[in-house]
Amino acid sequence: MAQGEKNVLTVDVGNTTTRLGIFSAGELVGTWELTTAGRLTADEARMQLSQALNMMGATMPDQAILACVVPALADVWRRALAASCGCRPLVVGPGLKTGMRMRYDDPSEIGADRVADVVAARESYGAPVVIVDLGTTTNFEVVDADGAFAGGIIAPGVALGARSLSAAAARLPMIELRAPATVIGKNTRAAMQSGVVLGEVARIDGLLDAIAGELGAKAPVVITGDGADAMAALLRHEAIVDDTLTLRGLWCLWRSNQR
Repeated sequence: MAQGEKNVLTVDVGNTTTRLGIFSAGELVGTWELTTAGRLTADEARMQLSQALNMMGATMPDQAILACVVPALADVWRRALAASCGCRPLVVGPGLKTGMRMRYDDPSEIGADRVADVVAARESYGAPVVIVDLGTTTNFEVVDADGAFAGGIIAPGVALGARSLSAAAARLPMIELRAPATVIGKNTRAAMQSGVVLGEVARIDGLLDAIAGELGAKAPVVITGDGADAMAALLRHEAIVDDTLTLRGLWCLWRSNQR
């Protein structure tokens, strides 16, 4: 079987959500999302994998690649994948070929999900391109006109901002993360939604303007992650919603590291 025809399991372990993808002959044929557990054993991770694949009606692939931004879970998932797939899974990190120049002071600091994002974005949308990845953090990743990872921005995510606001101020409630009808809130919840949700929209739009100024070139904006559709609809900038960007980037990285 040729490399491009192999079945590959891609696993993206984020701080809040763990996403699984199955690729067959280079095509994404199934996805699943799990809540990232604070503590997990390799056996529990294997059980989660088995249950997820069963729900997708898929068999366990014999190849795997892992991106994990939770240090305590990286070895857990590596061991679970090795036992489940019967292979030595690739792990995104130092030593893995990306095919991209990293214009970062210390490339080892770049999160594995960010690496996958820029690899997939360059392949799908060319260069330059700007990615906005929504999750526990809001990450901006910039690919310059030369196709290199130029760097980016890391900011608190919208849900984290809402939780922090409620936790720090005793009289402020937890709120539903949706845009209010007006910018000027007429009650506490609406005022908080304006500050948190519309404030995030304004921050993203403002930072995209600043990035464009530094790049000196117009670049497509790709948005992915939690609530990407809703956020894209609120932005002043036109943005391409790509829900599977990180998983596709992992498959691209797996392909690039085959001999």
